[in-house]
Amino acid sequence: MDVLPDFSTLDDEELRRLIDEHVREEEEISYRRRLLHGRIDILRAELVDRIKRRHGGDETLAVDIDRLTEILAHKGPPPGLLDDPEA
Repeated sequence: MDVLPDFSTLDDEELRRLIDEHVREEEEISYRRRLLHGRIDILRAELVDRIKRRHGGDETLAVDIDRLTEILAHKGPPPGLLDDPEA
Protein backbone atom coordinates (compact mmCIF):
# COMPACT_ATOMS: atom_id res chain seq x y z
CA MET A 1 0.00 0.00 0.00
CA ASP A 2 1.28 3.44 -0.92
CA VAL A 3 2.31 5.81 1.81
CA LEU A 4 0.57 9.17 1.80
CA PRO A 5 2.61 11.94 0.18
CA ASP A 6 4.07 14.88 2.01
CA PHE A 7 1.11 17.27 1.86
CA SER A 8 3.33 20.32 2.18
CA THR A 9 4.83 19.55 -1.24
CA LEU A 10 1.49 19.28 -3.08
CA ASP A 11 -0.45 22.15 -4.54
CA ASP A 12 -4.26 22.07 -4.66
CA GLU A 13 -4.39 20.67 -8.20
CA GLU A 14 -2.03 17.79 -7.36
CA LEU A 15 -4.09 17.00 -4.28
CA ARG A 16 -7.30 16.95 -6.37
CA ARG A 17 -5.61 14.68 -8.92
CA LEU A 18 -4.62 12.24 -6.18
CA ILE A 19 -8.15 12.26 -4.80
CA ASP A 20 -9.56 11.57 -8.28
CA GLU A 21 -7.10 8.71 -8.82
CA HIS A 22 -8.04 7.07 -5.53
CA VAL A 23 -11.77 7.53 -6.13
CA ARG A 24 -11.42 5.87 -9.56
CA GLU A 25 -9.41 3.00 -8.08
CA GLU A 26 -12.05 2.50 -5.38
CA GLU A 27 -14.82 2.44 -8.01
CA GLU A 28 -12.93 -0.17 -10.04
CA ILE A 29 -12.37 -2.36 -6.99
CA SER A 30 -16.03 -2.01 -5.98
CA TYR A 31 -17.16 -3.01 -9.49
CA ARG A 32 -14.91 -6.08 -9.52
CA ARG A 33 -16.15 -7.01 -6.04
CA ARG A 34 -19.79 -6.85 -7.19
CA LEU A 35 -18.98 -9.07 -10.16
CA LEU A 36 -17.24 -11.60 -7.94
CA HIS A 37 -20.13 -11.66 -5.47
CA GLY A 38 -22.55 -12.23 -8.34
CA ARG A 39 -20.49 -15.10 -9.69
CA ILE A 40 -20.25 -16.61 -6.22
CA ASP A 41 -24.05 -16.37 -5.84
CA ILE A 42 -24.57 -18.12 -9.19
CA LEU A 43 -22.10 -20.90 -8.31
CA ARG A 44 -23.63 -21.44 -4.87
CA ALA A 45 -27.15 -21.58 -6.33
CA GLU A 46 -26.00 -24.20 -8.83
CA LEU A 47 -24.39 -26.24 -6.04
CA VAL A 48 -27.55 -26.10 -3.91
CA ASP A 49 -29.63 -27.17 -6.89
CA ARG A 50 -27.32 -30.14 -7.56
CA ILE A 51 -27.37 -31.23 -3.92
CA LYS A 52 -31.16 -31.06 -3.78
CA ARG A 53 -31.50 -33.10 -6.97
CA ARG A 54 -28.91 -35.63 -5.78
CA HIS A 55 -30.81 -36.22 -2.55
CA GLY A 56 -34.11 -36.70 -4.34
CA GLY A 57 -35.76 -33.57 -3.11
CA ASP A 58 -39.24 -33.12 -4.51
CA GLU A 59 -38.62 -29.42 -5.02
CA THR A 60 -35.88 -28.30 -7.33
CA LEU A 61 -34.26 -24.94 -7.07
CA ALA A 62 -34.73 -23.36 -10.45
CA VAL A 63 -31.69 -21.19 -11.06
CA ASP A 64 -32.44 -18.68 -13.76
CA ILE A 65 -28.93 -17.84 -14.93
CA ASP A 66 -30.22 -15.30 -17.45
CA ARG A 67 -32.08 -13.40 -14.71
CA LEU A 68 -29.07 -13.44 -12.38
CA THR A 69 -26.87 -12.22 -15.21
CA GLU A 70 -29.35 -9.42 -15.93
CA ILE A 71 -29.30 -8.39 -12.28
CA LEU A 72 -25.52 -8.35 -12.22
CA ALA A 73 -25.36 -6.35 -15.43
CA HIS A 74 -27.77 -3.70 -14.18
CA LYS A 75 -25.05 -1.35 -13.00
CA GLY A 76 -22.15 -1.07 -15.37
CA PRO A 77 -18.51 -0.50 -14.65
CA PRO A 78 -17.25 2.86 -13.48
CA PRO A 79 -16.53 5.35 -16.25
CA GLY A 80 -13.27 4.58 -18.02
CA LEU A 81 -12.82 1.11 -16.55
CA LEU A 82 -13.28 -0.64 -19.86
CA ASP A 83 -10.87 1.82 -21.50
CA ASP A 84 -8.12 0.84 -19.05
CA PRO A 85 -5.74 -1.66 -20.73
CA GLU A 86 -4.89 -3.19 -17.34
CA ALA A 87 -8.54 -3.90 -16.44
